[in-house]
Amino acid sequence: MTDDADQIAAAPETGEEDAYTLDRRRVAAVLGALDAQDRAQLLDTLEPLHPADVADLIEQINPADRRRFVELAGDWIGGEVLSELEEGLRAEVIGLLHPEVLTEAVRALESDDVVDLLEDLETEQRHAVLGALSAPDRLAVQSSLTYPEYSAGRLMQRELVMAPEHWSVGQVIDHMRAREDLPSQFYHVVLVDPAMRPVGNVTLGRIMSSARGTALSDLVEEAFRVFPATESETDVAYAFNQYHLISAPVVDEGGRLVGVITIDDAMGVLDEEHEEDILRLGGVTEESRLTDTVLQAARGRATWLFVNLLTAIFASVVIDAFADTIDQMVALAVLMPIVASMGGNAGTQTMTVAVRAIATRDLTAQNALRVTAREVAVGGLNGALFGLVMAGVAAVWFGVPLLAAVIAAAMLLTQVAAALGGIAIPILLDRLRIDPALASGPFVTTVTDVVGFFTFLGLASMVIL
Repeated sequence: MTDDADQIAAAPETGEEDAYTLDRRRVAAVLGALDAQDRAQLLDTLEPLHPADVADLIEQINPADRRRFVELAGDWIGGEVLSELEEGLRAEVIGLLHPEVLTEAVRALESDDVVDLLEDLETEQRHAVLGALSAPDRLAVQSSLTYPEYSAGRLMQRELVMAPEHWSVGQVIDHMRAREDLPSQFYHVVLVDPAMRPVGNVTLGRIMSSARGTALSDLVEEAFRVFPATESETDVAYAFNQYHLISAPVVDEGGRLVGVITIDDAMGVLDEEHEEDILRLGGVTEESRLTDTVLQAARGRATWLFVNLLTAIFASVVIDAFADTIDQMVALAVLMPIVASMGGNAGTQTMTVAVRAIATRDLTAQNALRVTAREVAVGGLNGALFGLVMAGVAAVWFGVPLLAAVIAAAMLLTQVAAALGGIAIPILLDRLRIDPALASGPFVTTVTDVVGFFTFLGLASMVIL
């Protein structure tokens, strides 16, 4: 067995059933099959897995095992597995596939998945994938690629079911039964006018539960929205989530139907946005993956670590300005990190709430002042509470009543400043069209450290010394 397999097999039992079917025993079985070069055992182990689980398995094993997996599995690797892979690994796996295997895999994908796959490939690989498609499918995919990146035109799929708005239920049922190229999954029949402009959606459930003579126009859904092909995919995903859409038509500049976006693709965009926000809040680039090399991971984190270094130096300059004060009372050096740490945590809490609210569009220009006032009030309340707690600790610890009063006041002011900076900085960055998730952290940290050190040491120099 490989080292990976040994570690997995040695893992302790939890005694719990895992709904996630890619458990450690299955991974160990796959690695064992790779060691034995037993294709039958490998395919038997993989057969029950969902394509997403197979993609996870490929991502989890090391590069050498990944290569052996692709070579041994061969034509078993389908388009659905490729579409589930992380962007960084997709090109690697495609590069390992035999051209004929890639051809068959791509042919099974819907147009939106092919577009998603092509976006991350090199020119030669892109040509190979396009060459695997039939002429109509290739034309449809190339047409989608002409739309801006991260737009509805890139997100949509061309496979759809449409019907004239004057048709009846019976007519559309007969039409669908006669078609041999129905999408593998669809939720609506899109009604169009004579100019091919979408005018409504009818769910399959309503069609199947209505009499054949019922007019489709009598069954249209109230929740109906049309998206231009150039619309931002982020705005599309927001609309899907906000208005509980299942699918929605996409139109060209003339308002003509060119495709549909389904809820799974819209929710995928939301998931990506959430993941990017989390990574950026930590000062990590959104391209960061567990499969990155050491050099890639280090390079992706170095930029904001450097920014943090500069802000830390700035905070140290503030401390240095009060060096004589600290020399006269060592207790200040002991308590100083507590003030800054509490301010930093409070600022991060407020910043996280603000960044998320901006992303979900709950924090707007209309309510920004009210929300800011609320956060400042929360900071003041917590500052007063923990200021009193620290005053009591300082009084017992050092026996200096004035020091207790100073740290209480500093805690209150720092918490208020942290709350104000935690919400004002993301709002300001958003107004400047700078991603608040990416840039807020270092600035908020600087504000809390500088204010914390300055208020505590400044008050101590004026009141105690």
